[in-house]
Amino acid sequence: MARIEKFANPTRFLRLQEKVQPWLAAITALLFAVGLYYALAKAPADYQQGETVRIMFIHVPAAWGATMVYAFMALSSAIAVIFRHPLADLSAKAAAPIGAVFTFLALVTGALWGKPMWGTYWVWDARLTSFFVLFLLYLGYIAVWQAIDDYHRAAKIAAIVALVGAVNVPIIKFSVEWWNSLHQPSIMSSSGSSVHSSILIPLLIMVAAYSFLFLTLHLLAIRSELRKRKIHQLQLAQAQKV
Repeated sequence: MARIEKFANPTRFLRLQEKVQPWLAAITALLFAVGLYYALAKAPADYQQGETVRIMFIHVPAAWGATMVYAFMALSSAIAVIFRHPLADLSAKAAAPIGAVFTFLALVTGALWGKPMWGTYWVWDARLTSFFVLFLLYLGYIAVWQAIDDYHRAAKIAAIVALVGAVNVPIIKFSVEWWNSLHQPSIMSSSGSSVHSSILIPLLIMVAAYSFLFLTLHLLAIRSELRKRKIHQLQLAQAQKV
């Protein structure tokens, strides 16, 4: 916990953010360039799905990123509740819009991929339904922060939403195994992956690209939230003097 407390000071955090931000942005751009090149130009078309299989290189990383970000958001909320870390609530709040965009992207690309595969854009099976619930959880979490002016009260209610909603993450992960589903099983499982390396390698590169994209955007969002908080505090101090 001592390492976490080290960056509780906003000034120290901002100093670190300024140092690592250019590197994170460069790594993100490089991973996307390499991943998209192999996904669009080098990876073979599927013998059943044809060229539509390339949607997978956008859909799967977005879906993985959506669940990963929510798990991260729930962890940040838990740290905020248990350890009262001053940046934990901000970290969760900053992560939510990014996760919501990842979830929306996964839903849209999943629908586009599902049409040629299933003959329909949407079916209410376990994986798709639980993923749609994830999107609603993101929207609900963001709505709490927007609707409540008092920061500390909003943080407590938002943390409850994030922690209760975390139950949905393992449901998304294991829904294909627990219930009959049209959705393809997860690429990676405890028994390994049956996907050929020509598909798996660019897919993993894209997953890494989405992960670094999240880190890059998340740090920028925390910086923005810290500045908003500072401006709000200055406005309150100014109002008290009047």
